[in-house]
Amino acid sequence: MQQAIQDLYPENLAHCYGCGKLNPNGHQLKTYLEGKEETVAHFTPKPEYTALPESVYGGLIASLLDCHGTGSAAAFICVADDLPLEAPLAARCVTASLKVDFKVMTPMGVPLVIKGKLRQIEGRKVWVDMTLSANDILCATGEILAIRLKE
Repeated sequence: MQQAIQDLYPENLAHCYGCGKLNPNGHQLKTYLEGKEETVAHFTPKPEYTALPESVYGGLIASLLDCHGTGSAAAFICVADDLPLEAPLAARCVTASLKVDFKVMTPMGVPLVIKGKLRQIEGRKVWVDMTLSANDILCATGEILAIRLKE
């Protein structure tokens, strides 16, 4: 997929601090569909997101997993329902539950790779399992229960 899922959100739903294309002060996270059940995003934290020296603040990690998870869920719904992956995206999700497990300290100043994998879709509910890595080292895992917004 060439375009980021978040770039396909309708303008009235594109102001999220973590991934909203219309929020110039936000992170501008971009999620890309890879195949039918996997996604990827890349993000390099700036120094203002430091926790302990040389490590990334855990709240940023949770935020990245949150936005990647809801973007992934929206893409997975579109694939499952054979909806076009074009603007305005026919599906948009919000977070019902987010669990983050920190494995090792995430190093500052290197690109982070966030991956998502579809676990299950049940009605409006979508479960996505995620990983966040730096330098090919698993730093955090996450799981999200995302809910599809009603039309």
